[in-house]
Amino acid sequence: MSLARTPAPHPIDILPAAPAELTVTSEDFTDGAPLPESAGYGQGNTSPQLSWSGAPEGTKSFLLVCHDPDAPVVGGFSHWAIVGLPADVTSLAAGAGEYGEQHGDGAITLANDFGTRDWGGCAPPDGDVPHRYVFTLWALDTDNTGIDASSSIAKAQFTTLGNVLARGSITGTYQL
Repeated sequence: MSLARTPAPHPIDILPAAPAELTVTSEDFTDGAPLPESAGYGQGNTSPQLSWSGAPEGTKSFLLVCHDPDAPVVGGFSHWAIVGLPADVTSLAAGAGEYGEQHGDGAITLANDFGTRDWGGCAPPDGDVPHRYVFTLWALDTDNTGIDASSSIAKAQFTTLGNVLARGSITGTYQL
């Protein structure tokens, strides 16, 4: 008798279709290249400029997350997240991650893994390999995500899975 069982499908495997691609760019770095020194936690703690295009019809809001998959903790480290960016917002200026910055009606900056609601700058351990900082943007078909300021970044990503119309990302690196 076999005790093997078939696992339940993962939520990402039951999405209706692959989302369209957004184009995400920055005036401060190119995809795969180093982020400005000022993006570092102790070097200015300034979020880079970001722009995006290609949001499909029906986009009502965006979710933005910056994640370091190379951090020396299980699951990586999330440095910044904004949920509910209005559909008419197509860029964020350098420094937009400063605590208290407003990004339009309904936009909420979630607590990063430092526990603060702002851009938590790049902070790889001294002498470590360059870390990747992946800025991912999702176009959503809702502006009512049910996420509030006390929600985690993981909850925001999971809760909006069924609302994704398009996504795109840009990756910068940082090393001390």
